[in-house]
Amino acid sequence: TRPNPQHKIYPYLLRDLEVDRANQVWCTNITYIPMRKGFLYLVAIMDWHSRKVLSWRLSNGLETAPCIEALEEALATYGPPEIFNSDQGCQFTSEAFTDVLKDHGIKISMDGKGAWRDNFFVERLWRTIKYEEVYLRAYDSVTGARESLSRYLAFYNTRRPHSSLDGQTPDQAYLNSPRQIPVAA
Repeated sequence: TRPNPQHKIYPYLLRDLEVDRANQVWCTNITYIPMRKGFLYLVAIMDWHSRKVLSWRLSNGLETAPCIEALEEALATYGPPEIFNSDQGCQFTSEAFTDVLKDHGIKISMDGKGAWRDNFFVERLWRTIKYEEVYLRAYDSVTGARESLSRYLAFYNTRRPHSSLDGQTPDQAYLNSPRQIPVAA
């Protein structure tokens, strides 16, 4: 995705931040999904702490609407995070997208230009999805890709343990994590 020079770019808020609970930071990104003929785009909303994929959308273009739909679904299901991190792609810098975040009182954080490491966990998700699911299939249709990705993401959240989560699945890490801001003594 490319930035739109007319859109506001927000600072990166995660440098030196200890992310120690669910719904503290969410992140997002878009990746392409190759098919037998052509390709699709996958956007996911992920909880940074637990690595849980909160929502996702598959589309045949790089429009902002699927990104907003995924965000609104995650917000409706899990409530708002404190911080939302994305890259500087035009979908995420658009007023339509950032207004949803602002309307929920969410702090907006954006990766530095060309700094893929700033959103490492969602980049790692793309690698995992592609090597464990996408590259093993040759999707013939959007419906087939959507059904297969839906099964894989359910497996990823509920049955795939992560060494960085002490062997828990993303669902377990999310459910076992405190979600409230700790109260100072």
